[in-house]
Amino acid sequence: MKPPLPRLEVSREELQSLLEHARTEALSEPEYQRLKAALDTLVYLTELVEDKNTTIARLRQILFGASSEKMGQVLETLASHLAPSTEQDDGGKSEAEDASPPPAESAPSPGHGRNGAGAYRGARKVKIEHSWLQSGNRCPGCQKGKLYGLTTPAVLIRVVGQAPLTATVYELAKLRCNLCGEVYTAEAPAGVGTEKYDATAASMIALLKYGSGFPFHRLQGLQENLEIPLPASTQWEIVAETADKIELIYQELIQQAAQGEVLHNDDTTMKILNLMGKSRPRQPSADEEAEPKSERTGIFTSGIVSTRAGQKIALFFTGRKHAGENLATVLAHRAQALGPPIQMCDALSRNLPPEFQSVVANCIAHGRRKFVEVAAKFPEDCLYVLQTLGEVYRHDAFCREQGMSPEQRLAYHQSQSDPLMQKLEEWFRKQFAERKVEPNSGLGQAITYMQNHWAKLTLFLRQPAAPLDNNVCERALKKAILHRKNALFYKTQNGAHVGDLFMSLIYTCQLCGANAFQYLTELQQHGESVACSPQQWMPWNYRDQLTPEPGTGTAVYDDPSEPMID
Repeated sequence: MKPPLPRLEVSREELQSLLEHARTEALSEPEYQRLKAALDTLVYLTELVEDKNTTIARLRQILFGASSEKMGQVLETLASHLAPSTEQDDGGKSEAEDASPPPAESAPSPGHGRNGAGAYRGARKVKIEHSWLQSGNRCPGCQKGKLYGLTTPAVLIRVVGQAPLTATVYELAKLRCNLCGEVYTAEAPAGVGTEKYDATAASMIALLKYGSGFPFHRLQGLQENLEIPLPASTQWEIVAETADKIELIYQELIQQAAQGEVLHNDDTTMKILNLMGKSRPRQPSADEEAEPKSERTGIFTSGIVSTRAGQKIALFFTGRKHAGENLATVLAHRAQALGPPIQMCDALSRNLPPEFQSVVANCIAHGRRKFVEVAAKFPEDCLYVLQTLGEVYRHDAFCREQGMSPEQRLAYHQSQSDPLMQKLEEWFRKQFAERKVEPNSGLGQAITYMQNHWAKLTLFLRQPAAPLDNNVCERALKKAILHRKNALFYKTQNGAHVGDLFMSLIYTCQLCGANAFQYLTELQQHGESVACSPQQWMPWNYRDQLTPEPGTGTAVYDDPSEPMID
């Protein structure tokens, strides 16, 4: 693809004026450059359209720039639109300069991107003693003092490269009797086992495929180049077999997520080849789960993030069901003694669970996005809305920093954020009542969206623990989107279920700070214990099952995250 042209803002009126000017007299150098830029743009866009690899999204990005909802970049856009239309005050400053905050100095991040030794928690640790000195020896320097050990050792970090999956070939010696012909083969080292693929191999394949978007065929090519072959078909067989072993954990996650106080849900499109072009059956068979009767050809991956007792659980479901229907499947496991949970989602009706009651909160970020999209056309009005919502978010961040309880957070928002939201609601009403904004304009539609969903957008002012937005669920769906961008599709419904299972476990580990690779490995190595009590093998508590046995001093499990070699 051709490199993008330098961006130059020229209105249609300016171009028309240049053409009229060219009829009567020669153009000046600046006028010539503007007209030349317009012709270059026409040629450039024509070549892009002729290129079969150019997408509509790419054209939009070239023409309008990459979209961003960050306040700093939005303020830069607003400042560029406010500057020409504002008048300077007596001090020589424009109103836009007064309204916008001073630019913050970009301070270098701590460490300038370098990681200390403490960041390498998964590294192998080797303890090195001094080769010719020890504690109590006379100092070789001054010949007077005595040496003593320091509690903090010097640290040398050595990072090496290797294949994602490595292999060891054990050549077992064989001896044969020259008389009877009996063959004696050397025994393999202890702990090697008889299976070709270790539990860690399955964990790494699943983590690369479903956690990092690394397709089977790409890993196959990489392993071939590193001379440790691993066919794509073999990778699938490994992860499918592993999924069967840990299916109980996935079902337990669903069970525990159903008991959550707050549930976020949303969905994104997905492809399953054996369902492409086929509508959902009206009458499901006896062994199939009952689904809504309406015909539907779309395929979706739904993301659900449940918060329970401070822990977050992520669930993924891929198929023809929408996010609300999948949430209903989860809520079917909810204890009857519990009241309706808080549900955070956007305003689409398909996100609501049929036949289940929930206290619905809508996402403020979705409403805010509508003002960001029209900020260039209505800079002053959008600046007021964005700054007001920014204050509300700052209050919420303060509540998190202070570790407030849900009740304390509610009281704080009621005292600090409620006046801001009331003022904003009144401002919305005046824009239409005083006919300052056309209802069908971009700004009018953004205001109408906020007004239509105001009660659900402001639930955080009335309900403890009600969140402001659905960002945690949208971040979770990036796992599915990453898979879609790289692997493009699932082949079968079963393949999609395997992907949902691993994505759920991997992202739940990420949310609770657990090491997903170690967690998946432990689930495989302790299959019997997992089957007996899956609730004790969740990502946030599985380490409790690996503690040393009391009174023996012998560890049930040697933690591989911090091995020590003397």
